[in-house]
Amino acid sequence: MRDIFTAEHEDFRKTVRSFMEREVMPFHDQWEKDGIVPRELWTKAGELGLLCFDVPEEFGGAGVDDFRYNVIVSEEQARAGANGPGFSVHSDIIVPYLSAIANDEQKQRWLPGCVSGEIITAIAMTEPGAGSDLQGVRTTAVDKGDHYVLNGSKTFISNGIHSDLVIVVARTNPDAGHLGFSLLVVERGMEGFERGRNLDKIGLHAQDTAELSFTDVEVPKENLLGEEGQGFIYLMQNLPQERLIIAAQAAAACSYIVDLCLEYAKTREAFGKPIGKFQNTRFTIAEMATEAKITQVFVDDCLRKHLDGKLDSVDASMAKYWATELQNKLVNQGVQIHGGYGYMLEYPIARAYLDSRISTIYGGTTEIQKEIIGRSLGL
Repeated sequence: MRDIFTAEHEDFRKTVRSFMEREVMPFHDQWEKDGIVPRELWTKAGELGLLCFDVPEEFGGAGVDDFRYNVIVSEEQARAGANGPGFSVHSDIIVPYLSAIANDEQKQRWLPGCVSGEIITAIAMTEPGAGSDLQGVRTTAVDKGDHYVLNGSKTFISNGIHSDLVIVVARTNPDAGHLGFSLLVVERGMEGFERGRNLDKIGLHAQDTAELSFTDVEVPKENLLGEEGQGFIYLMQNLPQERLIIAAQAAAACSYIVDLCLEYAKTREAFGKPIGKFQNTRFTIAEMATEAKITQVFVDDCLRKHLDGKLDSVDASMAKYWATELQNKLVNQGVQIHGGYGYMLEYPIARAYLDSRISTIYGGTTEIQKEIIGRSLGL
């Protein structure tokens, strides 16, 4: 047990692990073929209290402001090799916006369903012509008195097919620079809100990722999240937590990859002995295990800082950059260790190889993280 977790956390981990083994792992291969997980999985997770821990009890949540529980869910999902359920996007990235800046009426309207899994959320930032550069967002929301008229398109939206509630980043004042963005909540069934295809990705096949379009969607003022013109600031405030959870997922994936390689090296034989008995394989896995452990220590340190309210954007960027790049390095080595079998999708290392590649891109690319770190150094 890592010293950042208590016995209570480890008891919760057992609950999550049991859920993954019972409700996710036996069916995940089929979900990969389907390109989506069933909605019932969300309500099952909600029934067990695996979603949105920080939501106050008055709005249906546990009222537990302890991000370690969020990390445990992500770690156990990585351990299961099951990247389909979009729980992390929902609980760690999107619902915290609602908890932090929604008014009481909005919280009462949306949060109970988010906790139960009956409302699935998404956030729509990326556009066909704007990724890491939010200043390139072209989606507009024109003030019409008691509502906004929303027009634009978004892409690469996780939970996009299932989403019942989408936080949309839109320009409400095109002349105000970074103060011209607002967050509008678009709900399933609003006229003019349409979902495109479930995107055909290299990996993460069971995680629904969609294109969304908004054509003259009338969004009532009651669905403005926070204050008009503060959208960019809200996004920046949430980025350290978003990048921390991505780093935690990557660190857990590194450990999972090492475990896969260890098991294979002990059982696969060549020239009359297990391949782990060859010095090259033994040294490679020794390096992998060491790097994975060092990364976990750093990510845990960032988690401690986050629990104390002291995690800054620079450390979060360092964690995200380092852990995800290591994840890709280790999974590449893991495929090599597995040889031809590493190229076969029936082996977990092959799926891990495909699923890992996106980690250095979403949540801000490695290059963006290095830019943040470099600027902090006075460069």
